[in-house]
Parts: sequence; structure tokens; C-alpha cells
Amino acid sequence: MIINNQTGSPEGPSDYNRTYVWGIAFVAAMGGLLFGYDWVVIGGAKPFFQSYFQLKDASAVGWANSCALLGCLAGALVAGTLSDRFGRKNLLVFAAFLFAATSLGNALANSFSLFVGWRMLGGVAIGLASNLSPLYIAEIAPAAVRGKLVSLNQLTIVVGILLAQIVNWALVRNLPAGATDEFIRTSWYGQQGWRWMFGLTAVPSLLFFASMFFVPESPRWLAAKGKASQAEQILTRIGGERYARTALLEARAGQAETGVSTNFRTLFEPRMRRVIALGVTLAVFQQWCGINVIFNYAEEIFRAAGYDIKDVLKNIAWTGSVNLVFTFVALGVVDRGGRRPLMLLGSAGLAAIYVLMGACYAAGVQGWPMLVLVLAAIGCYAMSLAPVTWVVISEIFPTRIRGAAMSVAVSSLWIACFILTYTFPLLNAALGPAGTFWIYGAICVAGFVYILRSLPETKGKTLEQLEKDLVQ
Repeated sequence: MIINNQTGSPEGPSDYNRTYVWGIAFVAAMGGLLFGYDWVVIGGAKPFFQSYFQLKDASAVGWANSCALLGCLAGALVAGTLSDRFGRKNLLVFAAFLFAATSLGNALANSFSLFVGWRMLGGVAIGLASNLSPLYIAEIAPAAVRGKLVSLNQLTIVVGILLAQIVNWALVRNLPAGATDEFIRTSWYGQQGWRWMFGLTAVPSLLFFASMFFVPESPRWLAAKGKASQAEQILTRIGGERYARTALLEARAGQAETGVSTNFRTLFEPRMRRVIALGVTLAVFQQWCGINVIFNYAEEIFRAAGYDIKDVLKNIAWTGSVNLVFTFVALGVVDRGGRRPLMLLGSAGLAAIYVLMGACYAAGVQGWPMLVLVLAAIGCYAMSLAPVTWVVISEIFPTRIRGAAMSVAVSSLWIACFILTYTFPLLNAALGPAGTFWIYGAICVAGFVYILRSLPETKGKTLEQLEKDLVQ
């Protein structure tokens, strides 16, 4: 085994148990798949449940699309405290169960209030998974491949998004061209079709639930809880005996310097402020860069570009395909090219694309040029801000506050996402799509400046090294 002289951590892909590590990372990343599916399925279902529940004004539409985010916030807020107390694995098992239950609840809802209630509970599952899946993977991953493994979670999110888009399109592919709202409301599509879009989530949810019983608890959590022998067994299986000893020594050294116990007050200590501010700002920026309105309001965006409902759902499937392809690009470069360059590239690229999108909307351009720009935005985001933000916020926080700090960062992300999702119909009505996307472009410019000034490179460093670098 090749060992880094300073850290004792494995440096290359041959230095760890590839099958074991990738296997448990993939199982944990199934939380990302359900996150992606449950998050995006509403975009394709929107015109059908909107007709079923007869939602008319922009505020009601915005609430239907954003209500789950309050559940996401609640899940993210409790994830850190509960996972620090009960373990990362147990909370992921609970999230899997909640995904299954809420998917069936949404599918069977016969009133808008019930629909909203189940969406909010489903949001709790998303909030738990969005926090714990990348955190768990970061804690079991060797430093040399941590970026790639955490990005696996983003890959499964993207697969979930694409799966939802394909299911949505497949269920309505026979919808007659030019179907009226009244036809949609009274047909199978408006009465039952959208229910299948939500209900099918139960299948991968139950698979995730069963698979989680075959993965170990996070060794770093076990070490922090004084269960060193259990942690050493898992670490030995990951990277061998020497790797396990080194990792445990680093964990104990970190605990000796900072203490084992923590609470939310610890996050506000002066020496923690820099790393907390960094994590929160990056999480908020990932949402306010504006890309999620394309996923959640794809129907409105493509209709404004001249497409009918069948072409809209086909185009949505194209966005998912591009999202998947460019996520593979991110997996290939995140541990070689680094986190910082990708974040800068994504910010600058999105800013430029949004300026062009706004100009095209203002000039009345319709059809394929708008589709190309939307796909370019998705591709740019998928290879940069989408995966790399999760990588960075999963690795920059010290071990003893990682659960609580991740809760704060991910909660900030969901608050930002709620604001973005709720306000898009209002901004679109007031400013039009041109003005709205120009606002998102300006936010991307501000994000570029912040990343340039504040984000250090984190690739190839152990979590303990990053703690020494960032917490002073």
C-alpha cells in the first residue's frame, strides 16, 4: 500500500477495497436517487394535478410546487442532531421508509390539503437523505477518491431525476395533441395518470430500505462515540490495517483537540464562523443560481418558448439525459481538476447562458434555440455546482460538528430553494422570463466572485487535514 508520508492515507485507487467501498457508497447514494425522483416528479405531474385540484392563481401553483421544501427544511434541521445521536445508518433507514409511505400517500390523495400534507412529509425524507447520504459517503471514503464517491450521490440524484422525467413522459405519451385543460381534467391523465407518477416511487424506496440493512455504520461516527473496535473493523475492511490505525489516530487526535461532544452553540464559536459561513453560502448559491426552476417549472419555461404539452414532457426528458451525461463528466474530473475550478466554471457558464436566455425571451425567439440554451444550462450545472457543492459541504466541517453543521448548511439550501421555487411564478408574472433569468445571471456573477475569494481547494486532503486548514 502506498501511504502519504504526512497523513498515512491511501493515495491511489488501488489502495482500498474498491468493491466494498463503492458498494456501500452506492447503497447510501440511493437516498440521492429518491431525492431526485421525488423532487422532480412534480414538474411533469403539475399540469395534471393542477387541473384535478383546479389550481388557478400563481400563489396556489407556487405553493403546490414549493410546499415539500418546508418538509425538506424540517428533515435537514433534525438530521444532524438525530444522526449524531442515533447514527447515520439508522436515519437513512428511516428516510427510506418515509419515501415509500409518502409516495403512496400522494398517489392516493383526493384533496389538495392531503396532497400538500403528504408532499411536506415526503420533503422530510428528502431533507434527511440530502443531508445524510453525502455525509455518510464522505465519512467512509478514502481521501483520494472522496470527491468521486460523494459525487456518486449526485449521479444517483440525476438518475432519479431522469427516471422521473421518463416515467412522466411515458405515462402521457399518448395524450392527444392540442388537448384542452378540460379534457386533461376529466381524462385518465388528469384523474389517475399523475397518481402513478408519484406512486411508483415506492418501488426504489423499498429497495433502498432493504439494502441499508447490509451496510455498516459510519466508522468516524463510531469512533466519536467511543466504539473504536467497531470503527477499526470497518476501516480495516475499507483500506487495510495500516489505513485503519492511521484513520483512528487522526480521529482521536481531532477529538483530543476539540472535544467529542457538540451542540448547535458550538457552531457559533468565533473559530467556526469561517467554515460555517462558507458552507451556508455555497449551499444557498447552489439554489439561487436558478437551475431548479427549469426542473420544477419546465412546463412554463418550454411553453413560453412555443412548445405544447407533449413536446414539453419530451424536452424535459432531454434535460434529464443531458444532466446525466454531464454528471459523469463531473465524476471524471472532480478528484483531478479540483473543486474550486469546477465551481468557478459553473458560475461563469451559467451567468453567460442566462444572459443569452433572457435576450432570446426578450426578442421572442422560440423553438430549438431555447431548447439548446436550456440544455447548455443543465449541462453546465451538472458538471459543476450540482455535484461539487455537495462534495465541499460534506468535507469542510470538523468531525465533531459535521452532523450539526451539515444540518445548518442543508437547511439553508432548502430555505433558499423554497424562496426560489415559490417566487419564480411571481417573478415570471411581474418581470417576464427575460427579466427573471437576468436576475439569476446576476446572482451567478456574485457567486463567481465569492468562490474566487473564499473557497480553498480541498481535493486530496483527509477530513482531519481540512479541519486544521479551515478551523483556526
